[in-house]
Amino acid sequence: MPGKRFVMAGGGTGGHIIPGLAVARELRSRGHEVVFVGTERGLESKLVPAEGFTLEKISIGGLNRVGLRQKAATLVQLPLATLRCRKFVRPAAAVFSMGGYVAGPPVMAALLSGRPVVVMEPNAVPGFTNRVISRFVSRALINFPDTASFFPHADLTGVPVREEFFRIPAKPRGEVLNLLITGGSQGALNLNIAAEQLWSQFMQNRIPVRILHQAGKARAEAISSRFEHTGLAGEVVPFITDMPAAFAEADLVISRSGASTVSELAAAGRPSILVPYPYAADDHQTRNAEAMERSGAARMVRDADLDGTKLFALIQELTSTDALERMGRAARQFARPGAASRAACILEEVACS
Repeated sequence: MPGKRFVMAGGGTGGHIIPGLAVARELRSRGHEVVFVGTERGLESKLVPAEGFTLEKISIGGLNRVGLRQKAATLVQLPLATLRCRKFVRPAAAVFSMGGYVAGPPVMAALLSGRPVVVMEPNAVPGFTNRVISRFVSRALINFPDTASFFPHADLTGVPVREEFFRIPAKPRGEVLNLLITGGSQGALNLNIAAEQLWSQFMQNRIPVRILHQAGKARAEAISSRFEHTGLAGEVVPFITDMPAAFAEADLVISRSGASTVSELAAAGRPSILVPYPYAADDHQTRNAEAMERSGAARMVRDADLDGTKLFALIQELTSTDALERMGRAARQFARPGAASRAACILEEVACS
């Protein structure tokens, strides 16, 4: 089909942006133009330009799980942000929403302008924005079969994941344990604290380890300074740009259990210890982690129970047998290759309808 323009709506965290980038790369490879809409403060302001895509910026805040002052400010911003988005949306063949509060204005602009909207809903229970617009969207891309009941037109595609994750081979354990710790693009306080408590455990027990820890922009510098004094191998960084490479090196991943993270673990076939974010809407991270644990792909530790001692005991348990290899194989059961390609096909379909 002739090249068309598509608008990608959503941002804030890596979970909203990274799947959108996977779909955008697929659309670009097919000769289409892709424009993102996001904010200055969101992670999209860094990731989107780095991939060579245009980012149109708007000013908007959240409405869900925020205070009255923030809600009032957002309600004032919403009409202006929607009006600004109409000039991006009018030339577009379709709008793809990755969710989050940033998606609100461009999606509203698309619906008001008569442009088709395709939404991605990676969790079992739809997020706030997708619940509001569910009956108005052309198609919904879902990750769990039960989510189909929320949308008139749903496709079970899985979460778009970079193809590099699927190409990661199985990794036999060496003498050094390669540990990847990540609390998401913004870090996680309790996970950072527990990670620091691990250092002394590894040193006291003389276990050879290499740690790569994504601690988030706010805390990485201070944690990195303390880590350097331990003499352990590895590094603490604010953000990992090449996450597929980090997964490829990892023997074990310790992370939150958002839909994108779980999908990447499945694609890469990596064993994990999952610590669900306790304040996630509808507790969807716990549901994700429980599903992975039931399959034998992961072990779950609740955020309230997390500390370095418990984490170290679990690492020892998993590394003393062939558990990591078995967990890696189990994780691949959840992999859904081709989700980005399928999403691009659906966008092309609605653009021509």
